[in-house]
Amino acid sequence: MAGLRKEMPPKKKPSKKKPTQSKLFDEPRVPTIKNIPAQHDYVIAYIDGGARGNPGPAGYGVALKDSKGKNVGELSRYLGHRTNNYAEYCGLLAALEYAVEKGLPALRVVSDSELMVKQMQGEYKVRSPELRELYERARALVRKLDSFRIEHVRREKNRDADRLANQAMDEGMRKSLL
Repeated sequence: MAGLRKEMPPKKKPSKKKPTQSKLFDEPRVPTIKNIPAQHDYVIAYIDGGARGNPGPAGYGVALKDSKGKNVGELSRYLGHRTNNYAEYCGLLAALEYAVEKGLPALRVVSDSELMVKQMQGEYKVRSPELRELYERARALVRKLDSFRIEHVRREKNRDADRLANQAMDEGMRKSLL
């Protein structure tokens, strides 16, 4: 067997083409954060809304962090007798109003409401007339920002906002009993 060499297949050269990604859905219809300014003038808003009874006593919470993860503020409010989806949109509106009022060019929103996130991304239609009004207000505020991104996370990743929403509902229900 001496002198016999097994011939190896030639090595493939790495392709210079970039891999293409297949898309299941069209690109979101809202601008996304692409070029975050060098000074990192953007806020991450963790938002949550809830209703006990749905509909029932409702509230929202928003935990605001800077681009480095430092807490920069908290927003919460009791909304009276509403649905959880209404409360989720109110939390989004509070975060958007905060960004616009502070003159921030970019906002990243993190929510555990898959429905609201997919509606804002244009994947789901907004059928409820009550939510449609809030959705339109949110879209108008998004247009005032240079860049915007909204993403869905599991509830466990949204604890601060959940805590704030529950505090708002607790305080509101206590006041209504007095």
